[in-house]
Formats: sequence, C-alpha cells, structure tokens
Amino acid sequence: MKHFLLSSIAATLFSSSVLAETIIHAGTLLAVPGKKPLKEQSVIIEDGRITSIRPGYVNRDDAEVIDLKDSFVMPGLMDMHVHLQTELGPKNDSEALKMSMPLTQMRSQMFGMRILKSGFTTVRDAGNSGEEMYAMRDAINNGWVDGPRIIAAGGVGITGGHADISGVSPELMALHDDKTRTVCDGPYDCRRATRHTIKYGADFIKITSTGGVLTDRATGTGQQMEIDELKEVVLAAQRMGRKVASHAHQEEGIIAALEAGVDSIEHGTYAGPRAHKLFKETGAYLVPTLLAGDTVVQLAKNTDVLSKAQKEKAIRVGTDMRGNFRKAVDAGVKIAFGTDSGVSKHGINAREAVLMSEAGMDNMAILQSATINAADLIDMSDSLGTIEPGKYADIIATDGSPLDNIDELLDVDFVMKGGKVFKD
Repeated sequence: MKHFLLSSIAATLFSSSVLAETIIHAGTLLAVPGKKPLKEQSVIIEDGRITSIRPGYVNRDDAEVIDLKDSFVMPGLMDMHVHLQTELGPKNDSEALKMSMPLTQMRSQMFGMRILKSGFTTVRDAGNSGEEMYAMRDAINNGWVDGPRIIAAGGVGITGGHADISGVSPELMALHDDKTRTVCDGPYDCRRATRHTIKYGADFIKITSTGGVLTDRATGTGQQMEIDELKEVVLAAQRMGRKVASHAHQEEGIIAALEAGVDSIEHGTYAGPRAHKLFKETGAYLVPTLLAGDTVVQLAKNTDVLSKAQKEKAIRVGTDMRGNFRKAVDAGVKIAFGTDSGVSKHGINAREAVLMSEAGMDNMAILQSATINAADLIDMSDSLGTIEPGKYADIIATDGSPLDNIDELLDVDFVMKGGKVFKD
C-alpha cells in the first residue's frame, strides 16, 4: 500500500511538471507588431514565459498543445488609461454613499476580468483610491486573484482642480479633505504630495494640469496647475524612479506639462503644432482616450447622467477629440493606446481601436500602440509587448486579421496571460 501511494504521488508530480510546457500552434502569428506576420508557427511556453518560436507545428508527447491553426495570434493588448474602481452611470452618487471600499474593490476585480477576457492583459490604472488598488495589483501579481496585470497610479492634484472632489455638499467635501494628503497647493506642497503617494505604493504619478470634463464645476478645461507645481511633481517622481502622466485638454496645459517633463499626456484634446513639436522633442506619449470622448457625448445628448456643467464640456471636448487626434498622428506624435475605461464600460476597450481607425490611423500602428508602445511607456519592453523568447506569455487570438479589419479586436476568441488561459 505504501509503495502504491508513493508511486501515485510520483506520478502526480511528474504529470504536473510535464504540463508546465505548452505549445501554441499559430496559423498566423504577429510576433512583433510592425513586422510581417508569419504563417504556421509554434510558440513554446514554459512556466508562464515564452521559451522559443519555431516554424511549423511542433508536437511533443509531454506538452499541452493549443490549436490556433485557424486564428490570428498576437501579443496581449494593453490599455494605458483605465479606472477600475468606477463605471460612469446614473447610480454613481448612491454607490459612493452606500458601497464600502472593500466591496468597491471586489467589483473592481470583476471589471478587471471583463477587460482581461476582452484581450487586454495589462492595464495602467490612472487613478482611484490608491491603497485598495495597490492591494489588488499585488494580489493579482501573487496569484491570489485573477485579473489583468495592473500598473497603478497615485494621483496628485490641486485644491479645486480636476483631481479634487466635486459635485457634493460642503460637508462631504470636508470629510474627503480629511482623508487625503494628495491634494496640494504650491510647488513644495505638491512635492510632498508626490512623495506621500509613492510612499504608499504608486507605480507612477497621475497629475491634472488642466480642468476636466467630469469635474462637476464650470471651471473649464484650461490650465489649472502652475508650471512650478508641475515641475516639482515631475522632479520628485523622477528622484524616486517614477514616471508622470498628465491629464490635459487645452494646449497651454499640455505644453506646460511637457515642458515640466511628463512622460505621457492623457487625452491631449487640443494639442496643436507647438505641442506636437514638444511631444517629439521630449519623447512623451499621447494617450488619446477617444472612447471616453465618444461616451460622454452620447451621455450628454441622450441621458441625464451628467450635470449641466459636465454636459457643456462633454459635447465640446468629446466632439473635438477625433479630428485633433488625427492631426497628432499626422504630426508623428508617439501614441500609446488608452481608453479611460470607467468613463466607458469596462470590457469594450477595443472600441478605442475602431475609433482610432475611423480617425485615420493605420491598423498596424494601432496594434503597435497597444503592444510595443504601451510596454515602452510602462518600462516593461523586456517582458511585454511582443511574442519573443524570455517574455511573458501574454497572447491573444482572433478569427480574422485585425490588420485587415480592426473590428476583429471587438471579439477576441483566445486570451492567455502569463501562460494561463482565461478565454478559449
């Protein structure tokens, strides 16, 4: 009996070890977006990472084979601007009052899974209740819960600006003020707020150099943070190894943020020739969020979800986004894919690609923006963005080629993240 048990245990251990290797048979493989797709390739994966890519369909007795011979296979997509703790809708006010933060964070995990199963294996969360989001990021990294890989922001903004609370009673504003130390005024206070945010776990810093559409005040979308505040945030972040992303709509705020040294501009609605020049000089990315613009226009015209102050800004900014995005593309600005998911519904993130295509961006360039460029923005090019040996096995597949029809991204059929299949 003892010998039988030992043999059974040994067989179980052997079975587990051999299944550590997986082979994907890819009918069409876009291993490196920007290069020509290859036909009939085998992607060999072990312990969550790609070990090799070989021509033809390799078979091994001790490996699991995933048959994607009839599919277009490419790296997992990445969304550089999401808000996992929220989803814009008519119940937001009551949810804010009634839902505990632990319950909100459990809902965030559900939103994250919707995004993951839609083909986005990595996201950059651009601002939420920080410590809870850092906890979810760490729980996913530890394998305790499932979800997309999260790069989590710590937000820094000025009193009364877009990052500050709005649209509630003075009593609730005062309660909010007692709980946060990331709202700042003046350069040295903004330096302190940046350091405080990094202390608690921020992967990068999100600032708001201009007003925003969803701020429930008629304060416009022009520059709000002063150049000395912006420079102090960037310097403090750089000293501690963190990048800075800046929400910005009007050009003067975009220019101020670029001059301060930010790494990306979120939205960038009214970027003109001066801003385009600075983008190219600094190497900063534009994260366009056309889906957010499209979403708020529809909400403003067809629902009562937005307030009067929000509706006016939504129609103007959302309508202008697409045409100005095309100008940035034509000017040679580097683009990293981002949706502002949370304004739009989570899980429809690929709609951004459709809007980018409709605005005139080449389909291959769109795929590069959501893979290679996104990986570069978050300093993970050594691990993400392409299907190459040594990188995480973040792999998706569609029936047809998104190079021919970008709508294929709306219906991703296969999703693997870190060697684990989440949709088959």
